[in-house]
Amino acid sequence: MIKHIVMWKLKESANGLDRAGNARAIKEKLEGLRGRIPGLLELEVGIDFSAGEGSCDVVLCAALASRQALKDYQAHPEHQAILPFVREAAAERRLVDYEV
Repeated sequence: MIKHIVMWKLKESANGLDRAGNARAIKEKLEGLRGRIPGLLELEVGIDFSAGEGSCDVVLCAALASRQALKDYQAHPEHQAILPFVREAAAERRLVDYEV
């Protein structure tokens, strides 16, 4: 199994929304992928409430069946459709993929 963790620090405004609006929209869009992509076993999206200096605004924690399932998820058209919105909103992105 692969764990796929992505964290974003968002811009103050983008996509016609403020930071909080973009965080909610990203959460909704990512959660909409549940059950739609083969090999995507679990998906959780959280919005930070600490607002600390080192914190990010949004985190994605996903579990995928295999490395190939991760590649397939990343290339899936429904995932690809979300990327322009997220990229526009993101000021920074951090990623960790690991096997369990």
